[in-house]
Amino acid sequence: MPRSKSKVQINNRRASYDFEFLEQYDAGIVLVGTEIKSLRAGKASLQDAFCYFVNGELYVKGMNIATYFWGSWGQHEPARDRKLLLTKRELRHLGQAVKLKGLAIVAVRAYIADNGYAKLHIALARGKKEYDKRQSIKEKDIRREMERG
Repeated sequence: MPRSKSKVQINNRRASYDFEFLEQYDAGIVLVGTEIKSLRAGKASLQDAFCYFVNGELYVKGMNIATYFWGSWGQHEPARDRKLLLTKRELRHLGQAVKLKGLAIVAVRAYIADNGYAKLHIALARGKKEYDKRQSIKEKDIRREMERG
């Protein structure tokens, strides 16, 4: 029996405003039982979420998954750091880019993939300056005006 399409998507809208995305990746997330249930219910936030390296492994910090309402004794900590799953080559590439070029890795979107696994869409990003942000707002306004008429 094929799985139904999941509509769970938690977006970090602030990330595209504050950062310019250079490269994008999809990473798996290591979660415990109540975390995946809460994520499937859409009770998560990526506000201020970013990624960092510890001993060659990538972790996400600032990703808040609310406690599961129906959970009892096995509840998770909502704001804990979670390990991300990428290939060795991708991890090595991201690690070098962060060290050498001073870039950041930000969490863009969390979702449930077609196979049922939780995924985190991350981006290697460079911070925007104030004038870049004004330019982005201007482009968005022009695009909105064009769509209207």
